[in-house]
Amino acid sequence: MISSFFGKTKPINYIIVLALLFVFYCLVRFLGKDVVLTPELLFLNLGILLVLFSTFFAVNFIVKRNKITKANSYAVLFYGLLCVFFPNSLLDSNAIFCSFFLVLATRKLISLKSLKEIKYKIFDAAMWIIVASLFYDWAMLYLVWVFIAVYIYEPKNIRNWFIPFSAFFAVGLLTVAFLSAINKLQFIQDHYVFKIDLDPAMFSEWGKSSVLLIYLIVVIFVGVYSSVKLGKTGVGRLASMRLVAISFTIGIFVTLFEISRDAFPIMVTFFPAAVFLTNYVEIIRKPRFKEFALLVAILVPISVFIFKVLLK
Repeated sequence: MISSFFGKTKPINYIIVLALLFVFYCLVRFLGKDVVLTPELLFLNLGILLVLFSTFFAVNFIVKRNKITKANSYAVLFYGLLCVFFPNSLLDSNAIFCSFFLVLATRKLISLKSLKEIKYKIFDAAMWIIVASLFYDWAMLYLVWVFIAVYIYEPKNIRNWFIPFSAFFAVGLLTVAFLSAINKLQFIQDHYVFKIDLDPAMFSEWGKSSVLLIYLIVVIFVGVYSSVKLGKTGVGRLASMRLVAISFTIGIFVTLFEISRDAFPIMVTFFPAAVFLTNYVEIIRKPRFKEFALLVAILVPISVFIFKVLLK
């Protein structure tokens, strides 16, 4: 039943996922907290929700347009479930904005496989990554991802290797001009410190460390397994899947470098994780096992959410 429902791309699927995410977001942000709902606070949270919902639409567009998954709504479902599995990510506005711009960069890099307008896509991808770094400085690591994409698709054109630098200077100049206009130029020096915030207390807490470890093990397993299966069937998605895997790897490093009591940037890994999980479900042939896998994928995040948010 679950597989037949989300195995299609009907609008009702996305409405249900976004509606449930709206409920979970409100519970995380406001439940049990002494919060005065001022118009300014409501407007701010509506803006954050708009960016979060836009990320979902971008994820759906990428997987459908570039055919890195089949025609279904599993990717959107898994992205939403990961937000529930890590409720702290919904409290981190920087993670939501950073993830949105990284997904926009992903769209450009994945579409390089068409070999059309390569220079524009490289520039746009680098530009969005640099914008994402305004929320987390270590997001700048994703520029390595751009150079890897250049190496995969068109390494012989020397000019392609310099395009990310032009994007860096373009965004840098605009940022400096804007910050100068509002007298906030000190932001650059304070923000781009590239400090590795490995807080031992964060990893010593059994709840946080165990959930993160389970997440890594599951995603790595399904990613490797589905990639092997895709290779055997000769599906022409391996180059795109390599880029997705690299994105996940860089995202883990960004998470480890940035994670603290005030920051939880694991959301930057949600897109590649959702793709891996979707590909894994797609290659399950037995209907009963597929239903069981989807049921577990839904119940586990909800159980973690109840334990972390509702019963704390």
